[in-house]
Amino acid sequence: MTGKVFLNYTQKELDDAYSQPVYAPNREQVLGRYATNSDISRGYLGQPERLAYGPTEIEKLDVFRTKKPNAPINVFIHGGAWRAGSARDYAFHAENFVGAGANLVVLDFNNVLETGGSLTIMADQIRRAVAWVYRNAQEIGGDRSRFYISGTSSGAHFGGVCAATDWNKDHDLPADFVRGYTLCSGMYDLRGPRLSIRSQYVKFTDEMEHALSPQRHLERINAPIVLVYGSLETPEFQRQSRDFAVALEQAGRPVELIRGEGYNHFEIAETLATPYGIVGRAVLEQMELR
Repeated sequence: MTGKVFLNYTQKELDDAYSQPVYAPNREQVLGRYATNSDISRGYLGQPERLAYGPTEIEKLDVFRTKKPNAPINVFIHGGAWRAGSARDYAFHAENFVGAGANLVVLDFNNVLETGGSLTIMADQIRRAVAWVYRNAQEIGGDRSRFYISGTSSGAHFGGVCAATDWNKDHDLPADFVRGYTLCSGMYDLRGPRLSIRSQYVKFTDEMEHALSPQRHLERINAPIVLVYGSLETPEFQRQSRDFAVALEQAGRPVELIRGEGYNHFEIAETLATPYGIVGRAVLEQMELR
């Protein structure tokens, strides 16, 4: 017996590949910077508008407006291994967007510990939030014809889910209203995570695995996708981005794959905060703001 449980991984190797601290021992320091720099960003820009997109207390979003009228919109989906994170601690890149002339919308939603292990509930919240922002674009000073989505880590996974959503059928919106996605360090097929240590807190089902694996629904994807990952990420997070990029390319979908040399999972997300950073540059270029 080889002891391999997925691809060429043993169970411990697979668990380690979906446990960020094993490959990013400075996780707490970097997450601390997220929070501190988010406070600094709010101190400079002012408090965001806090608006509700749904009926529950968590179903709210933060809007950072640029001074330019009728500006493009970027909806950001935060990460946190599906079980942590909040909009408040993911405002550290707001100055980059606002300064470049874009409105930034940062979503809040339940984590998987609060949904009883369901990623489906989280995906529904995020889709409803995105639809709300599109329908209310004018009220927040945005141009709905220049609508983009970005995300990091598990937020990038949900960004991929949004890309593979049938918006016309499920939300009565134009199928192609999202003009592009910039997704950093995400997961795009849930088979690996389901077999890993993450199944201890996510109640995976066959239906959930299939429905929320964007790589299995390439026919629905009709907007350009930029995929970014760090060279110091876990082997699975590197593979997930590479495999999704190959699948998109083979399906004839526009995709760009960017490898950030010398960055781990948390450090690469920090580069959103500057137009000279790897992810910050990528998302602004996609939005034609640099």
